[in-house]
Amino acid sequence: MTTIFDQAAKDRRPRHPEKAHRPDTELLRKPEWIRVKAPVGRGYTKTRDIVREHHLHTVCEEAGCPNIGECWEKAHATMMIMGDTCTRACAFCNVKTGLPGALDAEEPENVARAVEKLGLAHVVITSVDRDDLDDGGAAHFAATVSAIRARSPKTTIEILTPDFLRKDGAVEIVMKAPPDVYNHNLETVPRLYAEVRPGARYFHSLRLLDQVKRIDPAMFTKSGIMVGLGEERTEVLQVMDDLRSADVDFLTIGQYLQPTPKHHRIDRFVAPDEFESYQRQAFGKGFLMVSASPLTRSSYHAGDDFARLRAARAALLVSPV
Repeated sequence: MTTIFDQAAKDRRPRHPEKAHRPDTELLRKPEWIRVKAPVGRGYTKTRDIVREHHLHTVCEEAGCPNIGECWEKAHATMMIMGDTCTRACAFCNVKTGLPGALDAEEPENVARAVEKLGLAHVVITSVDRDDLDDGGAAHFAATVSAIRARSPKTTIEILTPDFLRKDGAVEIVMKAPPDVYNHNLETVPRLYAEVRPGARYFHSLRLLDQVKRIDPAMFTKSGIMVGLGEERTEVLQVMDDLRSADVDFLTIGQYLQPTPKHHRIDRFVAPDEFESYQRQAFGKGFLMVSASPLTRSSYHAGDDFARLRAARAALLVSPV
């Protein structure tokens, strides 16, 4: 099993103060297909040291990703910019919540240095939600992309942004950078938004993905959801249709894992054959790339998946009508 060390235990500040009043729910025992090995190895240690050296945060650690051992062994760390504290309080997320500090003006360059040192062919940049900022952090995303381009021009860049709710012009700022892949996760089906993602709006997120394509139809777009939160199969299929209506290229589907007893409960563990069925359905609906498995996460195998995504589009462009 992967052990994630919680920084909050060191500084003794509550990680999720907004969840303290919630009754505990039982943490279900993980089935065999969910269990992973603890992070060990020289590659893992090297990646960790580079992240620490440049004073960076990663979603791998902050969100308690089960794939951290495998990914960091291969130097695939997903950088989380704009601090480690989120202004939202999503019921599924293990990232710390509260009032964030000021942006670090050196962070874009520090991220770029780390990417260069890790020798990444593909990098994923995500962030906490920063509702306290006028642009939601859009300019910081753009600056980070530009800094990486300057130091590692051959590295492809995937961004996973917040929804920029009520931040007019934010998407346009990010798109001027531009990234190679624009990812924004829907996370769950619309019926569950009020309890799972209360600070967000399902159709706003869809419009954001549609807006990216309207600005640049050639931009690769990506979105993902979790299952095991209480959704019905028909609802998942409807989300697929909604994403295709926004011309999204790449869909990820993974199992929700409950971080603590205070977080949203797991409704059930979805069996691997159900993920395979979802994957077949999604390809049938026209997605160029689909990753659906219990351990799938937005940035899991992102570089290899991006190569397949580009190949799928290229094949589509040369295929006869």
